[in-house]
Amino acid sequence: MRATVGIMTAFLATAAAAQEVTSVESATLRGLDKIDGALSDIEITRGETKSLGRLQISLEDCRYPTGDPQANAYAYLTIVDRYDPELAFDGWMIASSPALNALDHPRYDVWVLRCNTS
Repeated sequence: MRATVGIMTAFLATAAAAQEVTSVESATLRGLDKIDGALSDIEITRGETKSLGRLQISLEDCRYPTGDPQANAYAYLTIVDRYDPELAFDGWMIASSPALNALDHPRYDVWVLRCNTS
């Protein structure tokens, strides 16, 4: 997982050098409970923690290319399973490529939909 975070950091640093980004206060995530098939949209603000079942999801930052808020958003998330002492996820998720750096959890999937600009 740390290698993936390192690769993602290098990728994001390269992408940031190529274009200017805007950081915003909130994001919309989507969560899936793989057991019952329930989908949940999660509106979350920077520094806030929201629950999805037994997961605790915290947003550190949400960014998108300046001048194009509908383009590729990416968010830094920390996700903890209340029943597991290790972090379930800690890093950047990219809206257009959710499998690139995904949450690996037996019951839940979480991915970024967009940064909220208003």
